[in-house]
Amino acid sequence: MSGSLGGRLNRVVFAGIAAACLAGLLLSLAELPGQHHAASAATPPRLADGTPAAIHKIRHVVIITQENRSFDSYFGTYPGADGIPGLAGNPGTVPCLPNPGGQGCASPYHQVSAYNAGGPHSFANAVGDIAGGKMNGFVKVAEAAWTSACASNPQNPLCSREKTNPDVMGYHDGRELPNYWAYARHFVLQDHMFESDKSWSLPAHLYLVSGWSAHCRVKGDPMSCHSARDKPGSPPHQRFNPTNKPPDYAWTDLTYLLHKYGISWRYYVAKGNQPDCADNAVLCGPVKLSAAVPGMWNPLPYFDTVRQDHQLHNIEPLHHFYRALSTNTLPAISWITPDERVSEHPPSLTTNGQTYVTGLINSIMQSPDWNSTAIFLTWDDWGGFYDHVKPPVVDGQGYGLRVPALVISPYAKQGYIDHQTLSFDAYLKFIEDDFLHGQRLNPRTDGRPDSRPTVRENAKILGNLAQDFNFNQPPRPPVILPLHPPIN
Repeated sequence: MSGSLGGRLNRVVFAGIAAACLAGLLLSLAELPGQHHAASAATPPRLADGTPAAIHKIRHVVIITQENRSFDSYFGTYPGADGIPGLAGNPGTVPCLPNPGGQGCASPYHQVSAYNAGGPHSFANAVGDIAGGKMNGFVKVAEAAWTSACASNPQNPLCSREKTNPDVMGYHDGRELPNYWAYARHFVLQDHMFESDKSWSLPAHLYLVSGWSAHCRVKGDPMSCHSARDKPGSPPHQRFNPTNKPPDYAWTDLTYLLHKYGISWRYYVAKGNQPDCADNAVLCGPVKLSAAVPGMWNPLPYFDTVRQDHQLHNIEPLHHFYRALSTNTLPAISWITPDERVSEHPPSLTTNGQTYVTGLINSIMQSPDWNSTAIFLTWDDWGGFYDHVKPPVVDGQGYGLRVPALVISPYAKQGYIDHQTLSFDAYLKFIEDDFLHGQRLNPRTDGRPDSRPTVRENAKILGNLAQDFNFNQPPRPPVILPLHPPIN
């Protein structure tokens, strides 16, 4: 379905909702470039939850998800951000963490190499890293994990250096990540984006599409599902799946509502190898990744709703995304997931990932859809790397540790640092406010009950991504960056 068709269907949905005549008028006016409502200067129209009605200028949302980096490991010394204590003008004393395998303690240091290893990132590892709020367990947890993993894989090149000197305290800055820092200067950096789940990649990707990570006891029964931090149901032939049967995700995901309201969506999957071990092991062999193969980075085929709504064809190879941009058929909602080589999941090079992401963003900016697009760029979990901020507690699942996150859009505020408490649930909330008239993945109201314990989008602590935009400004021009910037 083309982006323009998705926009027309969106307006039809609004027209069919009670008291939506005014909202429909505002939407029509908002979509005229350079036009503003007469009342907007004094009292900008707002939706029921306070979100600006001009949010509907965004007709395309693209969620780009990379792998395994903490906020401090990428932006811990970014000016004005809540970064590493004692560095770059941040208040406090430079931390020094217990280092059982080495001498003394370990402090954050400037990591110039694009080749990193990171640390383990299961729920137990998150608990160990957080260390009751002291945020000083990262080195201890990483040393223990690498020693154990390398006992059976001593020839792995990472083992020679990581067993007693893990690089989880290393951080990059604008010299190694010039394009990411340039996006922060030109658009919006979010310095309190927390992973939705205190765990690894699979639960994180489930939250990105459904607002929950769960395990279902009865196939096809959404009321049999219960929260699962680490083991929501892994693909076959993995340590976490002894039955070797495909998992069944019976709870409701966002595509159910998008399909119900006629909003176009695609989930684009790069072809190659999975970025991480499918059972969250520290070391493993390669596992194939493609749009045709369900897995950790392609979880939607395991959702009952996707199969029942006959939406499997909406899961497409990544090159279809570039084709949609060139043919003006970009869907309303796009998720993009990388292959191992460009994922930034250690030990994949940070430079490869930055080049890949820059290529995606340049292509969006050079397309006809730039003036109506919001790009949400994030990393799925912290990857064992140090972060100094204790995560807030939200229900029994999270939040997890901080991850880097950026908002890139012609309507994004320039050089703005968003200090709101956020999680991946904020992406769903923004999409629901923009395209679904505020309907939530709420078992009481969405038409498909499941047993989720909370409606994450309604958490009082969760910020609103609409605050990162200035919808009154003219659309800002693209910022085209070099694919291979010089690394100082």
